[in-house]
Amino acid sequence: MIPEKNQKMIKKTPVSNIIVSDTILEDISSCIKETGSKGIFILVDENTEKKCLPVIANAFEKNTLKIIKTKSGEKNKTLKTLAGIWQVLTKRGADRDSLLINLGGGVICDMGGFAASAFKRGIRFINIPTTLLAQVDASIGGKTGINFLNLKNEIGVFRHPEAVLIYTGFLKTLDKNNFLSGMAEILKHALIFDSRHWDEIKGLRIEKINSSKLKKIISLSVAIKNHFVNNDPFEKDIRKALNFGHTAGHAFESFSIARGKPVSHGNAVAAGMIMESYLSYVKTGLPLKKLPEIKKTILSTFTPPSFSRENYKELFALMKCDKKNLNEKVNFTLLHDIGSYKINNFCTKQEIYKALDFTITGK
Repeated sequence: MIPEKNQKMIKKTPVSNIIVSDTILEDISSCIKETGSKGIFILVDENTEKKCLPVIANAFEKNTLKIIKTKSGEKNKTLKTLAGIWQVLTKRGADRDSLLINLGGGVICDMGGFAASAFKRGIRFINIPTTLLAQVDASIGGKTGINFLNLKNEIGVFRHPEAVLIYTGFLKTLDKNNFLSGMAEILKHALIFDSRHWDEIKGLRIEKINSSKLKKIISLSVAIKNHFVNNDPFEKDIRKALNFGHTAGHAFESFSIARGKPVSHGNAVAAGMIMESYLSYVKTGLPLKKLPEIKKTILSTFTPPSFSRENYKELFALMKCDKKNLNEKVNFTLLHDIGSYKINNFCTKQEIYKALDFTITGK
């Protein structure tokens, strides 16, 4: 649990310094000072440049900040965009003592972290996540990367930021879909680790979550993820629990991207959690009575991507591309119960097809 003190929650860990901040300018200045870096670069997209950069601009000395601009969206999380970041760093004189600040959502944090990790064999970086998804998930844990050949996060490395600065004020800039993408991860954290938290949030209406409540939800969600990261930084064991909903979810996401009709990460993972909850009932003992509760809770908020039985073969092929698999079986993290998980569950094609049936029909 992240301790609360004066509305600022700070957790120093072996892998990063995570700050849920009410004094974002002071905390940015402090983190930069701790790195000792002189050359400061900041990665933004067109949205964060307009809506978020002005909020933090006063944290930097005039004429010291060098801005790198990319285009927003998952479709731009590519090798071409990555090369463009490296090109700007090179042309503007970045060296091994430079610092890259990633100001944005999951795409910016993933791609910026990878860019920093590889440039000159590694420069330091700080994540300032501006979406709920990035604040509770993408910015934390040291996973960096890009998409490749329509496969989600296919190329990347583990590299932890110097700090993660979470400022909930940025969430006011989000539309509903982006906010829901983060809520999907919050639900996942509760499902795998904290049944009491699940009971608290499953009935929440997002339009009625006030700032104080949201900060507490974010802090608890960050604490849950950080528990797994600290105990298994490179995903050899229990950190795999965080993959619940994502083996199927990433397949749904890649499937929709390939068709030119991308769905939000939240809606894709929502469908993944429904499907993998059914597998949990079949494989790891999730009580049957919990299935309707999980599915109803998810569908009350999310709209999963549309697919049919004709798409099962393609979806199965995408799941087989997941990095955790073995031969023809797909590796899932599943639930033993709400708040309890089991890793390394290998499922057959027939079991997955039945779970896809349940996702569509509920049977």
